[in-house]
Amino acid sequence: MTDCRLYLITPPALDDLAGFGRELAAALDGGDVAALQIRLKDAPDDIIAAAVQALSPIARSREVAVILNDRPDLAARLGCDGVHVGQSDTPYKEARKIMGPGAMIGVTCHDSRHLAMEAAEAGADYVAFGAFFPTTTKEAPTTADPEILSIWQETMEVPSVAIGGITADNAAGLAAAGADFLAVSAGVWKHAGGPAAGVAALNAAIAQGLAARQAARDG
Repeated sequence: MTDCRLYLITPPALDDLAGFGRELAAALDGGDVAALQIRLKDAPDDIIAAAVQALSPIARSREVAVILNDRPDLAARLGCDGVHVGQSDTPYKEARKIMGPGAMIGVTCHDSRHLAMEAAEAGADYVAFGAFFPTTTKEAPTTADPEILSIWQETMEVPSVAIGGITADNAAGLAAAGADFLAVSAGVWKHAGGPAAGVAALNAAIAQGLAARQAARDG
């Protein structure tokens, strides 16, 4: 049975990089996290580079993959483990050419199995569906139904990432539906108990969802 793991996304802006580094370390020590996506929309290259250089060692020392949003050119130059591209960003094939065969490349597919099939067939390492819930972190053009995760899980090998407004209160249903990863930003950084408590609570919700997924299969 496939596990479901947490995929952490940075807040949209990091005004105090050193302070955020401490928050990140605390969050990653709060429980299992598979990957960290550094997502600083419209930030200048030097700001993105500074963030990658500051945060990568914190993530890697805990065996957490470092993925940069949108920018395969910078991701390759800065030695990130992968890149995440949207439908209006660098096309997958171009990102792969820039990043090389060993990098992890994920593609935003909104609520479309057709886009996800195209990405999977092209060679994407994961496809991201969403938004599943209202989100304040970014403009979400589409709303996805958890059923898309179940259908994908049953028919495709390429892992799926669920994204959009996910918190400890609503994560279990997405893990139960079949998501391989849950991408979370505000649900950790704005958690009332702090980032470490946010990660712990999300891991508990994922465990609950996986138990329900297994029970449904056994039943």
